[in-house]
Amino acid sequence: MEVAHCFLDGNADAVEFCPHEGYHNVLAASTYTLQEGDQPSRAGSISLFDVNSEKGSLELFHRVDTAGIFDIKWSPDSGGVCPLLAQADADGYLKIYSLQCCLDVEKPRGGLLKVVTGEKVSTSMCLFLDWNPSATSITVGLSDGSISISCLTESQIEVLHEWKAHDFELWTTCFDIHQPQLVYTGSDDCKFCGWDMRDGTSNLVFQNSKAHKMGVCCIAKSPIDPNMLLTGSYDEYLRVWDVRSISKPVNETCLGGGVWRIKHHPFVSGLVLAACMHNGFGIVRIEGGEAKVSETYNKHGSLAYGADWQREKLSAAGKTKNTTVATCSFYDRLLRIWLPESDVFF
Repeated sequence: MEVAHCFLDGNADAVEFCPHEGYHNVLAASTYTLQEGDQPSRAGSISLFDVNSEKGSLELFHRVDTAGIFDIKWSPDSGGVCPLLAQADADGYLKIYSLQCCLDVEKPRGGLLKVVTGEKVSTSMCLFLDWNPSATSITVGLSDGSISISCLTESQIEVLHEWKAHDFELWTTCFDIHQPQLVYTGSDDCKFCGWDMRDGTSNLVFQNSKAHKMGVCCIAKSPIDPNMLLTGSYDEYLRVWDVRSISKPVNETCLGGGVWRIKHHPFVSGLVLAACMHNGFGIVRIEGGEAKVSETYNKHGSLAYGADWQREKLSAAGKTKNTTVATCSFYDRLLRIWLPESDVFF
């Protein structure tokens, strides 16, 4: 069901609902626009919206101009800390903002993003980022195939490690939520790798170069099932993995279009939102290792890039209204808010 939509000021590539208690209504959307000419540049922006699906409202309350952005991520809700938003951009910077909102969370107008710190972590472009569960470290994938691991201490970014992990663009990287000493990477070289950071070096735990027929675009560890991990690829397949046996995937399901982003539902196990580039968006259910598309969404007219679930709590009875979804598409600059047609809680 349609809730609201708007057009952004540039090509839309990422949307992220804030996971912090009291800020679940806040949605961040980022853009990346190549400005051609004698001196081409990559421009971007971050827009903050107040989302209320019950009222059908999507209200912009803050926007900041940036370099062209490839990825944004809110810090995990570790309790008692204001929300932080990390930005990975085309100029090689990792930048951290804090969300400064008024106390009335029902009326967040007047809130803003305040720069906490920023660091040029590479001469290459920063393509993707992920926080560790304690919000103290960030892993960044770089366009030269390298990975950069930084720590955030006393409002400063310190690059701890960087190494050449892949041969081509490193499109995705993430910490293992349940074993945060492990970092996963995926690249345009079709390789899917795991690294152990305990000894402070680039210790390769595994490398799978056979499963993906094209570049690996996204990796997502289940927040609920400690053994389930998903990958998405340009080859159009969503793959389900058991981290205890990484030699081959448990399941491969063709979603079409190229699987650019996958987002686990915040508290419904096995429910996944997928952005499938040339084939819109899909909601996928995974049970017993089998993946099945339960719903598709094709109201966008361009590349399906950004997607996220709103963090809405279950009621005491174990039910709530259907989870709100945000999606964005690139060239038409379109941001949409919608509710799945099917009940995600059945």
